Amino acid sequence: MELFYSNDIDASRCRLDAEESAHCVRVLRHRVGDTIHVIDGKGTLLTCRLTDDNPRGAEAAILERQAHWGAHPYRLTIGCCPTKNNDRFEWFVEKATEVGVDRIVPLIGERSERKVYKPERAQRIALSATKQSLKARIPEITDPVSVKEFIARETPGQAWGDVKLIAYCFEDAEHPRTSIREALSAFRGTDVTVLIGPEGDFSPEEAALALQNGYIPVHLGPSRLRTETAAVTAAVAVYLAFLGDN
Repeated sequence: MELFYSNDIDASRCRLDAEESAHCVRVLRHRVGDTIHVIDGKGTLLTCRLTDDNPRGAEAAILERQAHWGAHPYRLTIGCCPTKNNDRFEWFVEKATEVGVDRIVPLIGERSERKVYKPERAQRIALSATKQSLKARIPEITDPVSVKEFIARETPGQAWGDVKLIAYCFEDAEHPRTSIREALSAFRGTDVTVLIGPEGDFSPEEAALALQNGYIPVHLGPSRLRTETAAVTAAVAVYLAFLGDN
């Protein structure tokens, strides 16, 4: 199934931008009268009939709309510190999108090697991965924010998640770590936030602030994982935890 993306949609028609039009008409050779499928990036799949096969600006009439197409039964935010190598973080964006993530927040930690991150390229990768994995909602990739600022803004009445988890390498008797599956099973929330630290892990101050704000400490198994691997593992763990309920 081929998917195209449009952010220019009204009640009866949608228009593809130059890049999507060229792919539709020049590469895949669609012509007027063909049925195509378009996503709006917000969760809706449109079944359309091509009415203009201009490779610089194709248009289509909307025949049917399907809301929540390709959706998962939870809302997942992953706050992850960008890696020193940009390609590794973009690999995480691609794979997490394929599995199922709703928002990716680049975090700048006290121990982060990368202190500046521009999300524009990652947004394009997320769009491509959304279409490839047959989803209609493109995950939001926010501007970078510090770990402490992200945690502090989650005040009562403004919480971003029903279940808030922080994965880190150290633990103490007062705050033993659990698995993501066990944490989700215990709290039964469907709005999940997971924090993944940089290569040097969260600082003790960042971890303490998270615990003070209701985060549950979790582990990702006995292996020592790279940041991007840990973030993808967390996305898969949430996906499989909810898949087991269906």
